[in-house]
Amino acid sequence: MGIVSVSLDEEHLEALDRITESLNLKGRSDAVRFSIKSALAEIREMDDFEGLVEGVMIMVHEHHSNSWVGLIQQKYEELIKTQMHSHLQNRKCLELMIISGDGKRIRDMMHEIHSVGQATYLKFVRS
Repeated sequence: MGIVSVSLDEEHLEALDRITESLNLKGRSDAVRFSIKSALAEIREMDDFEGLVEGVMIMVHEHHSNSWVGLIQQKYEELIKTQMHSHLQNRKCLELMIISGDGKRIRDMMHEIHSVGQATYLKFVRS
């Protein structure tokens, strides 16, 4: 088994400990392995986006004063059938979008949202 050294800030370290405790894992290494498996499952799910794909995209991000969300929504407007925006606590915003379109375009949209790094939560629930 390989050994990897990772630097984490205090927030991520606390999150790792919370994962460890919540899932009753043996230690941080198990929590890292679990997190990697979860991320891989999400990637595999997106890899299956072929042809017409429909579902709901749920995204939480920092306050809407940052224009990146609007730019992504404009770029992928043909996919977004309905959208709801709501203000949450701590200057966060929730976006709910009904999405329908080519699976590759939806996958591109999600990859772009991930790459910007501004979303604190992103999930696509396929119908």
